[in-house]
Amino acid sequence: MAAEDAHLMSQRLKIANIVGARPNLPKIAPLMREMQRHPEIEPILVHTGQHYDEKLSDIFFRQMVFLRPT
Repeated sequence: MAAEDAHLMSQRLKIANIVGARPNLPKIAPLMREMQRHPEIEPILVHTGQHYDEKLSDIFFRQMVFLRPT
């Protein structure tokens, strides 16, 4: 990895994606997947827990294969 690439990776743009209710998870999934394709972007998923149900929400996270929420 070139020095310039190493510097770019240390300066990744952090983008927080905030999701409240389960119906929003399928909506944010395409954005999360696209951001993960770009090494200069660090997507962060924050689930507020509104109407949270561990079993149902866990299904979305496993099926969509994106980062676990913070």
